[in-house]
This record gives sequence, structure tokens and C-alpha cells, in this order.
Amino acid sequence: MIIAELSIFPTSEGSSVGHYVREVIKVIDDSGLHYETGAMSTTVEAPDLESILNLVTTCDKVLVEMGARRIHLDLHLDHRLDREATIDSKLKTLGKK
Repeated sequence: MIIAELSIFPTSEGSSVGHYVREVIKVIDDSGLHYETGAMSTTVEAPDLESILNLVTTCDKVLVEMGARRIHLDLHLDHRLDREATIDSKLKTLGKK
């Protein structure tokens, strides 16, 4: 399992980009992958790297189609191979679930 933290938004469209972010979240929701959206980023679980990269590509395309001229993207990945890791298991380790 891969856990990714994703933040993607246009930097060319002024200071209010909520409607762009809402469209990106729709893409993530439609992907069928388990995710949790926070105030500054979204955490996504995926079975493999290809799934994450496909999701990021689709999110980017949506912003381009909406007319964004410059896009900021932060992507952090945790690809744990020694045991199964999920969003919930990471939060349990922190005493958050």
C-alpha cells in the first residue's frame, strides 16, 4: 500500500482557489481510492505507485482544462514494504483513532 499526501492548486488564478480545489477533490472522490481531505492537503491510499501517479495526472489535467496557467503540486509518498500501512494505522500509531 502507498500512502500519498497531495496538495495541488493553481498559483496563477488569484488568491481564492477554492473552486479549483473542489474540482480536484471530485476527481479524487471519483477515483474510488480511500482518502481523507484536510485543511491543507489530501491523504490518499493506493495499492501501487501507478494509481497515485494516474490520479495526480488526472488532477493536473482538470486544472489545465479549467484554465489554470500555473499549477503548484506537492506530493509526499510513503511506500512501506515491510508491513501493511494505511491512513488509519498511521493515525492509530499517533493515538488519533
